[in-house]
Amino acid sequence: MPSYSALADKQNELIRRARDGSVFIAPQSVAAITAITTSTGGPLITLPTGWEDLGFTSTDGVTFGRETESSQIRAFGATEPVREDITNDTITMQVTALETKLLTIGLSTGVDTTALQAAAGTGELRIAKAKLPNPRYYKVLAIFVDESSDGPIFMGRYMPNARITEFGETVYTSDSDDPVQYQMTFTAFESSTEGTSHAWHFGGPGWLALLDKMSIDQAT
Repeated sequence: MPSYSALADKQNELIRRARDGSVFIAPQSVAAITAITTSTGGPLITLPTGWEDLGFTSTDGVTFGRETESSQIRAFGATEPVREDITNDTITMQVTALETKLLTIGLSTGVDTTALQAAAGTGELRIAKAKLPNPRYYKVLAIFVDESSDGPIFMGRYMPNARITEFGETVYTSDSDDPVQYQMTFTAFESSTEGTSHAWHFGGPGWLALLDKMSIDQAT
């Protein structure tokens, strides 16, 4: 009979951490993202024109949530459901931006910034709240970076059709170490052109070197 040490297969080199990362936002008109690395050694792609980095975010990083709902069928005499079907599977992304700029102002206020201009002379920017939030949809790409002895490992989360569904509080105070923040929650919806609401991406030189240890086959 084998011992536990003979059965166990624990590999600390497969533990990942997001050492750095960015959230990129783009209008729906930009090209779809189908890969985050190139075919020549695994470096990151150059993002198409139209993508913009949200910039510095809070130390909470970026949080992805996944909410599922199900429908159960119960039967006479059975103490457990005899069938269960997933009826809802929704992915959200919560992030708190720290930089005050046109992108974060537009996202946090929900207005279209393409025609916004600062006043001549004073440079003042005025934004009037709309009666109802504009249901504007964006492409969202989050890229996180980890390090390994073989080079960087990139972990990506892509939402081709995302909308801000919840706004956090904005606090203006000097009694805190926190700056003015823009907290927002994006919800992923299925894209009719790309056929999905969300995609996971993993790549980079460090990832390539670990494929065998992760039991991932590579196409030839």
